[in-house]
Amino acid sequence: MSDPEGGSPLNRLSWLRSSYSFLNAVAASSKARWLVSNAGQQLVSIPASNPSEKAAIAQLTTSQVKALLGPEPYFGQGKDDGRTLTADEVISVTESARHRGVRVVFLGLLDTLSSLNALPTSDFTDPERAVAKLEGIPYFALDIGELGVDADAFLTEVKDVAQVLSWAEPRGLLMGLQLDKVSLALFGEARSMVDWNQRNKFCPACGSPTFSQWGGWKISCSTLLPWADNAGKKPCPTGKGLHNFAHPRTDPVVIMIAIDETGDKVLLGRGKKFPGKFYSALAGFIEPGETFEDSVVREMWEEAGVKVWDVTYHSTQPWPFPANLMIGFYARADSSQPIRLDLDNELMDARWYTRAEVLEVLNHTLGTKILASDQKKFAEVENGKTSADAEKPAEPVVVDEPPFRVPPTTAIAGVLIREWAHGKLQLPARTVKGNL
Repeated sequence: MSDPEGGSPLNRLSWLRSSYSFLNAVAASSKARWLVSNAGQQLVSIPASNPSEKAAIAQLTTSQVKALLGPEPYFGQGKDDGRTLTADEVISVTESARHRGVRVVFLGLLDTLSSLNALPTSDFTDPERAVAKLEGIPYFALDIGELGVDADAFLTEVKDVAQVLSWAEPRGLLMGLQLDKVSLALFGEARSMVDWNQRNKFCPACGSPTFSQWGGWKISCSTLLPWADNAGKKPCPTGKGLHNFAHPRTDPVVIMIAIDETGDKVLLGRGKKFPGKFYSALAGFIEPGETFEDSVVREMWEEAGVKVWDVTYHSTQPWPFPANLMIGFYARADSSQPIRLDLDNELMDARWYTRAEVLEVLNHTLGTKILASDQKKFAEVENGKTSADAEKPAEPVVVDEPPFRVPPTTAIAGVLIREWAHGKLQLPARTVKGNL
């Protein structure tokens, strides 16, 4: 990923999410495309004519996923199957309600973001005419895992003679492929939003089941539906004030590299979950009451026992595992001071590397490769099945293996490392050592 700060090309049309006429119309469009996952694994495709080509994010048509969606309408569902909301049922908690079937997320429209395509809500009094005026591809996402659908049977049902479909481990998919900007934007948004919907099936205030609104972007308590049977129940607290919806979350994470005072060394660490000799930037969640800079200083001390100063922002990257925003920084540190790993015990190792050592890895054919075996280990750790630092039989030695490996540029850590190594940074003039 050469552009970690994003620049998503999607027009999310957020002001139209509350219009079930709009959502139903674009979902039924022949232009609509669907990203499908299975308990987190992403559906990918490879051209049947060239099986050696790298996998891409699969994009299915509405007809291919229609059996998964249940009866129409897909959005603005009324009390009974097969009909939309009646006039007296249209209230704030039923806007674009989908309270039956698998949860669906409207990702947005891939267009030129021109003002001609930015249709107002009022245009959708005649949905078919309005959708005809939209230029671009509407995208949706869903996960079949909660439906209990046989994943292999589903692949057979949607088989395309031109494509070979399969399921891919998402972390390995993102780090192992050079996805284009559109695919990155679609995957990141879909992964985070589908996961958020799956994690919020019950109301945090009263424990009742929840349902989806606004094309998957809002979640409400089912006791607020106008036809809900609430006899003997206390009113749900989410029905009052500004807390009647659960909003999608984004968790900020600082990710940083310490550079020594000469500018020729960087500190990299190997997490206990990392496979093989895989070193990367250090990272950690921002805690309440902290600035970004405070968090960088704290995390560097907790993970490696290193005091840093001159914290400098670089860029950000959405990281949908499940909904992080990685905020990249550089900082200065004294490489002559000892490294400590005994504070929070998150790292297996941390050390200073010279520019020459890092360039040797970057120039190696395997220096930034995420191998299939690595992807398997990431998946095992993600699913809690094993630990990458557990005792394992020795693996076969790879001929001409690099001394260590670093992340590819599909991850912001790889961008931070590469830009320092190639001298592309313009850091501020050094201040007094330890000026925090």
